[in-house]
Amino acid sequence: MVKRRDRRDGAATLRAGPGGAVVPLEVAASYRARTRGLLGRDGIGGALLLTPAGSVHTFGMRFAIDVAYLDRNLVVLAVVTMAPGRLGRPRLRSRHVLEAGAGTMAGWGLRRGVRVEIR
Repeated sequence: MVKRRDRRDGAATLRAGPGGAVVPLEVAASYRARTRGLLGRDGIGGALLLTPAGSVHTFGMRFAIDVAYLDRNLVVLAVVTMAPGRLGRPRLRSRHVLEAGAGTMAGWGLRRGVRVEIR
């Protein structure tokens, strides 16, 4: 669980389920960092966690992304791929959103029902 006091911008690691891939993670917890997100980048090595967040958009993005919606216990509610210039559907139970380059989350074993671990 990502507690309010733990919400700071910075670096971390993500593990996708038990025995899953360990991935470098950027945490965007401040309003400014969440607003900037992946805008203006040509790609991302690893993933970006937006917290708190219930939906995302890809307006102004240069590449397609995988988006995983996480509940308060860091369990994946849904994983979708979004092309640039799209507005994501809000997920009511979502408290965090994980973003990565298109196609990478399947390789990490990230799918609905998997609990992720953040360190």
